[in-house]
Amino acid sequence: MAGLRSWHLFAICVLVWGTTWHAITYQIGHTTPEVGVALRFGLAGLCVLAMCLVRGERLGFALVDHGRLALQGVFMYGVSYICVYQAERHLPSGLVAVGYSASPLLIGLGAQLLFGMRVTGRFVAGGVLGLVGVALMFWPEFGKAAEGTSTALGAVFTVGSVLLSAIGSLTASRNRTSGLPFWPALGWGMVYGALAAAVIALAQGQSFALPSAPSWWISLLYLALAGSVLTFACYLTLQDRIGPGPSGTIGVMTPLLALVVSMLFEAFRPDLLTFAGAALAVAGNALMLRRPA
Repeated sequence: MAGLRSWHLFAICVLVWGTTWHAITYQIGHTTPEVGVALRFGLAGLCVLAMCLVRGERLGFALVDHGRLALQGVFMYGVSYICVYQAERHLPSGLVAVGYSASPLLIGLGAQLLFGMRVTGRFVAGGVLGLVGVALMFWPEFGKAAEGTSTALGAVFTVGSVLLSAIGSLTASRNRTSGLPFWPALGWGMVYGALAAAVIALAQGQSFALPSAPSWWISLLYLALAGSVLTFACYLTLQDRIGPGPSGTIGVMTPLLALVVSMLFEAFRPDLLTFAGAALAVAGNALMLRRPA
């Protein structure tokens, strides 16, 4: 990833993650969210660790380092993605993706609180603008909550996934500053996230029987290799370069593509509030990424 420029890394994350939200819908129709997450990140983590072995990278770590990697993996790849999969059972994938517009503000404030990284007023203003945009895009769906609990439950899972993912992202940033090597940390983190999801699935008595549907297998490979290995490698590299807050702005741009995909394949029909919210989210993103004069 070192040979790629920052905007290349940003674009890869937005383009791939913007389509993975829809790819997840092919998983939840055949397996439970917990099993789907366990298989996705188990495959992704093993691929990364196998690559590390070929490259001759060190895979052995002290127990305390494994604790840090487990903390990163459980939050960043495990329980947060279980919430994402659960949310997509109740909401269009594009709207679940929109919830991640809150990520940069949460991560930026968390980095300032925990690591002393300075957050500018412009960054906070852009984050608030993005949140307003999120609220506008969600507003029509929240109106449906009066008819049942499905939409409200989807919103709760979305909020949970954003908060848990922010904790995982901050932990990953701390692990990098602690000197843990990039690729082994990524691989072990994904394996620990998969193990956490598997434990939850087994505790609930869920089956790990593999479906025969080609769409499930294709989506699994896409989610594991492109949507996990490639994108998280790009994201964490970008986080090293520009900091956890600014790199989190990927979470503002990704939903825009996800909404388009949701319109094309999931019969989601936006209204004027959706477009107004999207415009505010883009404006907030630009404000957060704008360099000081």
